[in-house]
Amino acid sequence: MSNHAILISATDEDLPGSVPVGLARYRGFREMARGGGGLLRSAVDRVSGRTVAIKTLSEEVAHVREHRRRFLREARITAQLQHPNTVPVYDIGDDPREGLFFTMKRISGENLFQILVRIARGDAETAKRYPPQTRAEIVADACQALAYAHVRGVIHRDVKPENIWVGNFGEVILLDWGVAKVWGHADDNTPLRHGQTRHPEERFDGPETPKNAETPKNAETTTDAEANPGSGAMESQLRTLTGGGQRPGTPLYMSPEQIEGHRTIDERSDIFSAGVCLYEALAIREPFRGQSTDETFRNIKTKTPEPPSKNARQTPLSDRWDAVVMKAIEKHPARRYQSMRDLIAGIRG
Repeated sequence: MSNHAILISATDEDLPGSVPVGLARYRGFREMARGGGGLLRSAVDRVSGRTVAIKTLSEEVAHVREHRRRFLREARITAQLQHPNTVPVYDIGDDPREGLFFTMKRISGENLFQILVRIARGDAETAKRYPPQTRAEIVADACQALAYAHVRGVIHRDVKPENIWVGNFGEVILLDWGVAKVWGHADDNTPLRHGQTRHPEERFDGPETPKNAETPKNAETTTDAEANPGSGAMESQLRTLTGGGQRPGTPLYMSPEQIEGHRTIDERSDIFSAGVCLYEALAIREPFRGQSTDETFRNIKTKTPEPPSKNARQTPLSDRWDAVVMKAIEKHPARRYQSMRDLIAGIRG
């Protein structure tokens, strides 16, 4: 019997006599990732027959009030941002044994950072598949999710290439709303700058990055994703969704006002971060990286980098991108694009 026939036959199964409560509705659990106080597994929904990703709190924090509150906020924000460039959430519940959980679509593909790493290492096939215009379009698609979120009062605050997922069929998904800020609500998320640093060598923008350079132990591994896109890339995406396993911290993409700890962060902070992603996607080089986190922060607050066309690391880059990128990463919010829609319009010219 073909796989297709097996799939069809599975759709003919009767519904369970009674719909199970909580996680009992799912079967075939397989752990995919754990970290950051979360556990992510794949399982099959006994009612719909589809395979889903299920996120729960780890046993150590499952009954800690603060963790439960943040977990519910992440689940509800993700669920309410119903957009083609966000992950659909199917269910939120409280299991009698394991506590809070939410289920979401399980997606395949790889993140934008993995793509940029391969291009930086001289992978001609990847460079051909993802020329500058295509890479810019990927960032623009992620910005569509941000534009949607901003209209609904949500600021992502952690926009970076690792959180921009590129599916096997070209779909773009913006992941990880775990540190999002909701306007009008108390900010109970730990500031990004505390306990979230990464060393410069964890990125690929060194002048002599060896092609066989090791990826940090807690990073998404490009080699695994390339070798087995059905499992390695999936596990990479799932690690991102747990909030653990990804390379920690995002100082390279923080806006000046985030670094200075302003409490009035608005959508223009996400615009700055998206602009840094766009610069990196086009030039295959980060605009603000220093030799330490402190130096990186100083660069973000005081340094004006060369335009991407002057600083491109790979193939020549059209200077038409310069005005768009440099406006997005202006130090003062008032001089940036004032809405994500304006940035998208700039990218798509």
